Amino acid sequence: MTIISLFGAGGRMGRAIAEAAAGREDVTIGGERPDVYVDFSAPAALDANLEAAVAAGRPILIGTTGLTPDHHRLIDEAMAHVAVLQAANTSLGVNLLAHLVREAAAKLGPDWDVEIVEMHHRMKGDAPSGTALLLGQAAAEGRGGSLDALAVRGRDGITGPRIHGSIGFAALRGGSVAGDHQVILATEGERIELGHRAESRAIFARGAIRAALWLAGKPAGRYAMADVLGL
Repeated sequence: MTIISLFGAGGRMGRAIAEAAAGREDVTIGGERPDVYVDFSAPAALDANLEAAVAAGRPILIGTTGLTPDHHRLIDEAMAHVAVLQAANTSLGVNLLAHLVREAAAKLGPDWDVEIVEMHHRMKGDAPSGTALLLGQAAAEGRGGSLDALAVRGRDGITGPRIHGSIGFAALRGGSVAGDHQVILATEGERIELGHRAESRAIFARGAIRAALWLAGKPAGRYAMADVLGL
């Protein structure tokens, strides 16, 4: 039995993880002497949560999005002491999609324009979503480039022609959408669309539990959902 200590237990994802863990024989949610920490709280809490994991000498899965460069620095410092798995999205399907996007971008090359469209519920506070950035990063890696250098985050007014080789983002917000993502690769006369629709937060909860089970007992270092899937 693997014991998970859950930061952000009262939030949407925290409740979904608790529901997904209920009735399972291989995992339980508890606060004392955990085997692994799972953080779906808020960026402001990340520092304290990393400190708790390092102090306990236990791995931590970080699913919180909207992190700043300072947060990433803290994660880099923590991974020298414990195993850290950072995931913008814990859906197994989304992470397989990222793998497919990376492969497609590598095979097709920069003559194929890449556009990423995402939609989330009206309460989401960051844009583009962490998952959209994950997919953009996959496309950039496939082309051997940097997302920071290639990203175009929204267009307005007279923008001129599309920048060759850029990776565009469009963020939509409304209703109760759990998460829709579409990666469009387009060139002269043809278009490929790779996408994923989240119909329930349960998919993220199931992926988080699988990742936590995989992470328990791992040595210090940085890990990703791709490692969980063996990609």
